Amino acid sequence: MKIIYEHSHLNGKEFLQVHFPNELHEIINVITYVNGDVWKKSSEKNKNERAKRNGLAYAEVYDQKNINLQFKEAFRKYGWDRKLHSYYATPNERVAREIMGFPPTQAKEVIQSNQLIPYKRSNETDFMKNKIAVEVQFGKYAFVAYDFFVKHMAFFISGDINVGVEIIPTDKMLKSMDSGPANYEGEIFNLYRQGRSTPAVPLWVLGIEP
Repeated sequence: MKIIYEHSHLNGKEFLQVHFPNELHEIINVITYVNGDVWKKSSEKNKNERAKRNGLAYAEVYDQKNINLQFKEAFRKYGWDRKLHSYYATPNERVAREIMGFPPTQAKEVIQSNQLIPYKRSNETDFMKNKIAVEVQFGKYAFVAYDFFVKHMAFFISGDINVGVEIIPTDKMLKSMDSGPANYEGEIFNLYRQGRSTPAVPLWVLGIEP
């Protein structure tokens, strides 16, 4: 795979270049290592019908599951692993704002002291190392916005990360995938629309394709 596009939000890439150059190069090496040119029979009826009209037995699309497994294997070799962040939530705005950034135990105590129910929740990131979170997003398009504005943000506020990295297929790659995933071009435009300081977490966003 290769990096076609990149965007540094709130100097996310620059932070890595200065403070974690080895980890930055590991991310690049992993992307380069992954063989994206692996195919499978499409599971979508409309794609297969279109292929039959063109004289093909079925449509072929990128094997997203295989690609994800390659990413997992490569990141693990460099010592990157999943990270689970647990926290307690409350619908009470005043208390919710008070406990932002609190450790789970303290947040739970504050919620209970206000005679409220603490709701235990969690976020999990694909790969983490030295307070750098990496998400490889070949899932549904809505997941990218969730990563930007919820997952990376939650880890940042809790002090678990200093920067988030988001890896997304380009529109060119998306055209040869089953429908559902996001594409870099659309998601980066959505990010631009939020302004230069939103979300308030440093990010390095990468658009990749085989």
